[in-house]
Amino acid sequence: MFKIVFFSVTILFSIHSIGQQNREDSANISLYRPGAMWFYTGLRPAKLEKDRKYDRLIFDVTYSTFSGDLKTFKNKWNSIGLNTSLMREFPINRGNTISFGTGITHSLFRVETTGHLFVSDSSNTYTTHFEIQTFTPETRFLIGNSFSIPMEFRFRTKSWKHIKFHAGGRIGYQTNIYSKLISEVKNGKYVSKDHSFADINNWVYSAHVRFGIRNWAIYGSYNLNTLFSNKTSTRLNLLQFGISISMF
Repeated sequence: MFKIVFFSVTILFSIHSIGQQNREDSANISLYRPGAMWFYTGLRPAKLEKDRKYDRLIFDVTYSTFSGDLKTFKNKWNSIGLNTSLMREFPINRGNTISFGTGITHSLFRVETTGHLFVSDSSNTYTTHFEIQTFTPETRFLIGNSFSIPMEFRFRTKSWKHIKFHAGGRIGYQTNIYSKLISEVKNGKYVSKDHSFADINNWVYSAHVRFGIRNWAIYGSYNLNTLFSNKTSTRLNLLQFGISISMF
């Protein structure tokens, strides 16, 4: 009887120890995994000889501003934008420390500004701006959306706990640019939008970089062409800084 009890207690203690170790191992794995879906390989498991791929769904949360003609055109701190990129990665070398990425990107910039953009009344062919001083509370935004094809070279150290550097550019189409005015009135808020800019540059050319660790990175982007095409228009190039997070 004593031997049976001793043997049962020994088995139970062993099972408890194995379970405890498994929980600790699971905690360590979840602690060091870099992000949601980071090891996602599709509907089928990845083959062992295949190089692991990274940075396929990327969100760039950015502070948006402009370079160029800024004498009276000033933006505020809450000018936040978002780039969403769905990418495919093509490893160039063994171990995937050098690769090429491409796909599709949607870009949104949203700039709160003290200035006002408007189409010239005389020729209706170019866009200019002026500083506005009002006695009623107003909030002014310049907002734009575009779709583009990104192309970038990627460099990283070995293993999933890597340091990475991306350098590339985008070419795409500016779907819209409009101004938005929010005013405080007696009956509440008055919101108006103006899409009537005469000379929007429909094509977008930009260069960007990312530098970071695993699925986090610092991001910077600069539009090589101006928002408006006419030589007499306000000369503004979109400039973005922010943080990138890669979901898988």
